[in-house]
This record gives sequence, C-alpha cells and structure tokens, in this order.
Amino acid sequence: MKLEQMLRDMVETPGISGFEHIVSGVIQRYFQDLADEFRSDRLGNLVMHKKGMGPNSIKIMLAAHMDEIGLMVKKIDDKGFIQFTNIGGVDQRTLLTQEVMVHGTQDLFGVIGTKPPHILDPSDRSKAIKMEDMLIDVGLSKEEVEKIVRVGDSITIHRKMITLQNGLIAAKALDDRAGVAVMYECLQILQKLKHQCDVYAVATVQEEVGTRGATVSTYNILPDIGIAIDVTFGSTPELSKDETYELGKGPTIGLGANIHPKIYDRFVQIAKDHNIPYHVEIVPGHSGTDAWAMQVTQSGVATGLLSIPLRYMHTSVETLDTNDIKNTGKLLAYFIASLDEEDLEGFLCY
Repeated sequence: MKLEQMLRDMVETPGISGFEHIVSGVIQRYFQDLADEFRSDRLGNLVMHKKGMGPNSIKIMLAAHMDEIGLMVKKIDDKGFIQFTNIGGVDQRTLLTQEVMVHGTQDLFGVIGTKPPHILDPSDRSKAIKMEDMLIDVGLSKEEVEKIVRVGDSITIHRKMITLQNGLIAAKALDDRAGVAVMYECLQILQKLKHQCDVYAVATVQEEVGTRGATVSTYNILPDIGIAIDVTFGSTPELSKDETYELGKGPTIGLGANIHPKIYDRFVQIAKDHNIPYHVEIVPGHSGTDAWAMQVTQSGVATGLLSIPLRYMHTSVETLDTNDIKNTGKLLAYFIASLDEEDLEGFLCY
C-alpha cells in the first residue's frame, strides 16, 4: 500500500520539465529513511546517496527522471482565454476537453476547449484539432487572469490516479515516476542486503526535453556503472508484438549499443537466479533515455537500462502493473548486491 500511496502522491504533484521543484520535495520525503545523504544540484536533480560497505566503494548511479510533459502559457487573449504551447512530447490529439491546472501565483482550474463540431467546416470535422486552435478557459476576464497568470507559467493536466483491476493503475506522469518508485523499492530491499557499492539514486530533471539532468548529474558523480530506469511500450491489441511488452511479466532488460554487454548479461543471470520475470528489449542505437546521457559522459560510463511496460505513453491515462515496479526494484537490488571490488575491472571489460 505504501508503494501505491507514493505513486499517487508523485503523479498528482506537478513537475513539468524545468518546474520539478515541488515533486522533488515529495520524493525526498519518501526516501528520507533510505539514504544517508541528499543534495540538489543547480539544475534541480535530487541525488540520494546510500553508502556501501566496501573500503574503496565503487559507485553505481541509478537514474529515473521525475519530470513530466505538459503545457506552458503562451498568450492571454482579450477575452481572458489562455493560449498555450507544449513542453516535451505532448500528443495534441489527447488535449481537447481535458481539465487542467494553470500554475500561476495561485493554481487555477481550467478546461481545454475549441469550436463545437456543429459550426466547423464539414471538411474539418474528421481532422484532429491543432494545439494552436485550442484555448484554456478559466472563467475569468483578461484583467482577472493577468493578476494571477503570466506568460511562461506551467500547466499540467488535472488527473487523479485511478486503480484498475489486477494490480493495474492509470495516471499521468507514470513516465517516469514509476522509475523513481523502482529506486524506492530497490533501496528498501538494499536495507536488508549487504552491498559494497555506493549507490547514488538520482531523480533527474528535464529528461523529456533532452536528458539534461542525467548529463549534469553523471558528470558530477562520475559513476563506475550507470543504470537508467524508464518505461517502454506496453502491449495493446493493435500494436506489433515485436515492439511491445506484456504488463505484469516483469521489466525489460535493454540490449544494444547504448548498453554494456556485461551489465546486460548480469541482469539476465540475476533474473534467472531469483525467478524474476523479464523481457529482452532490443535497443539498436540511442535509447531515448537517461542511459544515453550516462554512457557518453566524460570518458564513458558502463551503462544498463531497465524499463517498465507502460500503455498509452504520454497521455493522462498511462497504465502499468505495479508488480512490474516491484520486480524491477528487486532485480536492481540483487544486481547491486552482486557487485564487489575484486571483480569490477574484469566485469566491465568487453
């Protein structure tokens, strides 16, 4: 139940790329008893350091981004309607009729609307409405809106997390606060295990606009090993089974150019040894995750990638199985516990 409550608190807290400071505080509160040190850097990454038992402890960095996609105020028109643009990969098809929260000097509820279909040109009725043709209505005049809202303020979709059947949940921002929850599960398990590594669990910022937080935090930590935790495409009936993964059957383990082969092999072996379900996900090039930023920092970092199958990515009803979060955390914890000073150099050799 604590995992579900943590997820609820995180996804219902605003934290668009560049505006993550509020959700960062929520995350630190949950990790308070699991890490030895906390710090935030100049970009806003939250770095949580759990010390290992090794004499010259190797450093492993875990990265899960806490930012979410969202909207930004672009203009307030003469009638008090708010025009907006996107931050990150927002699918404009999903925006019409959404309830939103405009984060000005105080939070304002609003709704996204456009022309009703009755008065559209017949040729336009079958087309998706463009973002620039939508407006946010907060019910105030221009003068009243301008007392609270300014150009550049962030806007989030207003959506509560809902619980579905069979352990599934749906919410906004599970990409990638589910990954943050994996780090939480991992550090809880590590409380009961001996591990030589120093673990740096980082809730990164601005992944959705260019993996900037991971770039900065990896450069600062300079880990021996970096593991990114993110989401991947969950299967639905209309999608190819070659590119999607079943919910409830464990995380995917990345394999490809962005991934160190020995780290992939160790994850697979740990999963088999501990009866943890998993999929293999082929990553031919750039993974599109924090794993890329970690891998190419300074002279390079040996990097791995674990991902949670997620349906309806980049919508307000992203859906996953909480058992996949638990199994990913378990796999990650046993991986960390398997590393020691003596075999690190040989382990990381190609």
